[in-house]
Amino acid sequence: MDFTLTDSMIAAGKSARDFAEARLNRDLDARDRRGTYDAGEWRSRWTDLADQGLLRLGLAEDLGGDGQDLMTAAHVLHEIGVACRDNGLLLALNAQIWTIIRPIAEFGSDAQKYRYLPRILSGEWIGADAVTELASGSDAMALRTSAVRDGSDYVIDGEKAFIGMAPACDFALVFARTNPDAGSWGVSAFLMDMSEPGVRRGAEIDKSGLRTIPTGFLSFDGVRLPESARLGPEGAGSSIFARSSEWERQMIFASNVGAMKRQLSDCIAYANERSVFGRPIAQNQSVANRLADMRLRYETSLLMQRRAAWQMQTGTGTGAEAALTKLHISEAILASSLDAVRTMGGAGCLWDADAARDLRDAVGGVIYGGTSDIQRNIIAQHQDRFGVA
Repeated sequence: MDFTLTDSMIAAGKSARDFAEARLNRDLDARDRRGTYDAGEWRSRWTDLADQGLLRLGLAEDLGGDGQDLMTAAHVLHEIGVACRDNGLLLALNAQIWTIIRPIAEFGSDAQKYRYLPRILSGEWIGADAVTELASGSDAMALRTSAVRDGSDYVIDGEKAFIGMAPACDFALVFARTNPDAGSWGVSAFLMDMSEPGVRRGAEIDKSGLRTIPTGFLSFDGVRLPESARLGPEGAGSSIFARSSEWERQMIFASNVGAMKRQLSDCIAYANERSVFGRPIAQNQSVANRLADMRLRYETSLLMQRRAAWQMQTGTGTGAEAALTKLHISEAILASSLDAVRTMGGAGCLWDADAARDLRDAVGGVIYGGTSDIQRNIIAQHQDRFGVA
């Protein structure tokens, strides 16, 4: 594995970082405090991302992408994370790339790619990944949402919960049960426009963290979709979800790793400026050790995320390695965010402080994309494949 940054990667990362610094942090404190979706404001910010070409990262040129490899995409997203302090926006961007664009690119028909990809990549349309339900939770494929055949159509009924981008989306990738007797093979995926009769958006969720990404409920009451709206074959929903989960778990934290670098830099600067008992707190062993731990978590997370990008690029990754990546990075971000608050002291506990916001946002990382408990279960199930050469 070669993780060397090329000149073109460095240039792409710098361009993205400069853009994020200039455009993505405006009014962050106010938006985080408000925690509600404003359509005009959100669309403006999303258009900025699209115009910068960030939705095209790592996608083949013949599909409208930038044609760059995944190592470049990972570095660009890392650099955005260094400069952008809006963790909710970073999650929305990464989720769109890895859980919406990628499944359509991999499993979509030519007609579906032609209809959706240009509109997504231009920023005109936003998609939502509609998997989670209140009753199923971590058992993602224990779905109650049904898709019943009626001639050449499907009639879909059910409700999805805690869906990122639900208040803002133009369409959703909906997973529904097409055969209740077929277990995991009885789930299919559908591309559903929000303009379809019977689609309703529920109330927006007021979250403790990640308050700048709109989140809510979607309900479907007799929504009729043609067979052409199905993504992949009937019964392939579990396979599509599994593949999407690999993309998500191995790539979605690229920006968060960049945020860990920014967080560490902020803490080092603060610890060297803040004096107690006549000397900077950075000279106290307990504080210095805490900063060392933050550095260790950042470096290991960076290596794991770059390895994950390389594995996805070469097709050598596995579900266990995706789980390892997601588990390590999400737990590392949470631990370092708590250390950042401890280092900042009272200043880090203020609502608008970056340290406090990062901590609130980091809690979600050990839940979305599969909880840390689920990741540990996946890793444990694959232990028999781990050996010493």
